[in-house]
Amino acid sequence: MQLFEVNNKRTIKSFHQLPFRIYKNTNVWVPHLLQDIEPIFNKSKNKQLRHGEVIRWILLDDNAVVIGRVAAFVNRKMKSGKIAVGGMGFFECTEDKKAAFLLFDACKNWLKERDCQAMDGPINFGEKDKFWGLLVEGFDNPSVYANNYNPAYYQSFFEDYGFKTYYNQHVSMRAVTAPLQEKYKIRAERIAEDKEYTFEHIRKKNKLKYAEDFRIVYNKAWGNSFRNFRKMKQKQAVSIINKMSPIMDEKIIWFAYYKEDPIAFSIFLPELNEIFKYINGNFNFFGKIKFWLLLKFCPPKNVHGVVFGVTPDFQKKGVEGALIQQISNQFLKSKKYENIIMTWVGDFNPKMLKLIEGLGATDYQKLKTYRLLFDKNANFERYPIHS
Repeated sequence: MQLFEVNNKRTIKSFHQLPFRIYKNTNVWVPHLLQDIEPIFNKSKNKQLRHGEVIRWILLDDNAVVIGRVAAFVNRKMKSGKIAVGGMGFFECTEDKKAAFLLFDACKNWLKERDCQAMDGPINFGEKDKFWGLLVEGFDNPSVYANNYNPAYYQSFFEDYGFKTYYNQHVSMRAVTAPLQEKYKIRAERIAEDKEYTFEHIRKKNKLKYAEDFRIVYNKAWGNSFRNFRKMKQKQAVSIINKMSPIMDEKIIWFAYYKEDPIAFSIFLPELNEIFKYINGNFNFFGKIKFWLLLKFCPPKNVHGVVFGVTPDFQKKGVEGALIQQISNQFLKSKKYENIIMTWVGDFNPKMLKLIEGLGATDYQKLKTYRLLFDKNANFERYPIHS
């Protein structure tokens, strides 16, 4: 077996072709888009590369057949506690443990040379809402847009190599007809009767206003919860809303206000993998035409919960349930959608997991983010629980 760095058109093509062989008999797998993956490795498009470095490899067997791939990356400005941690991801491999370990070795050695003491994986060199974690439960469910899907045998590769669970990621699903638990229903009804609280769905013509409301809630809701949190700037919020705009269904993106101040949001988008499964991983000219035709004439039946947030002062008061109830009422009225698939929530956030259960959601998939300490004698600590 031999490793080759991915650094030209031929190796890039091989990097993207391998998953089609591995998943050729897996009906629920949907390939990631070439146009979503390649910018991650492009210095002009991935801001992480301003202070970081990335490399990727393909692995060939003795017959010159590609049997594996992987990427490694490091951001010199990011630390996890007291140690420097790199990342690995975009791992794919045939059912060959020796090949998998060779790919892991390549990542570990490359990161060691850059003074890292550990590596997390499989993760993305970018935002956590995409390409993050290893699927360990829910293999029969269709993969969600930009979420990882993989064969079950990958778990033994990671754990036998020495990776340990850093945190679990829970993906949940809620039928639009699912009732709220009684305590959430009572709180939601109380909020709905209070005229100081108002709820409204987004309107594209006022999207700059909603971008600012989104930014305000996001910074308050996440500011005290995550390590290395950086406040969202206005330009970033506008960019996020603009990117969603072409596929946005105005009536499934909702905001809550108290005395006209934004206090919560819930952003859902049509589950795009229901369309992308026909695009074959390439959003080129013909892929785009096919996409827009399918979106118009065969729209998705499910929605994907992209992000849900409530400012700290209004948590546990029923705002969450009231917001979901507003959205559910809209779903029932329109009859366009059947299920809500929630974005993953880590087990380090038990309050949010409890809330999701209370809103009537059930398990859809489970993923894991692993960590490998290069010093086997070092003390391993899981990601800290949010208080």
